[in-house]
Amino acid sequence: MGVRVPKKVFSGATLDLLFTGEIEKIDQAFRPYIYAFAKDFLDCDCESNPYCEHPERKFMKYILRLRGEKRSPKEIVKKMEEDYMIYAYPSDLVTFLDDSIRTLEVLEAMADTMGDIEKKDQIRKEKELLI
Repeated sequence: MGVRVPKKVFSGATLDLLFTGEIEKIDQAFRPYIYAFAKDFLDCDCESNPYCEHPERKFMKYILRLRGEKRSPKEIVKKMEEDYMIYAYPSDLVTFLDDSIRTLEVLEAMADTMGDIEKKDQIRKEKELLI
């Protein structure tokens, strides 16, 4: 590749690589994936960009959207590789999805306790997309 790319896609070292001249050292065959990733997840107007939390939030929404399309964890990993040449273990995605479901269950219970039936139903529907 010409340059060492860190394993964690949202690490400071990776972001430094993307926003300095180092990107020119990366093999041209790999650059379209980097540009697509930057466009889809790092495009943010906040003052802390790219070191803010927004890229990770966008990436989580991407994963949740793919799961909402009824893709399996293996299919989500394959899509991430196709789109951005990013690899994750399917078991890591299962853990992430399980944590997301547990969070939604807590939010659903809170909405129920507060008597907000509309919010409870909305959260339940979101949760069902992940199961």
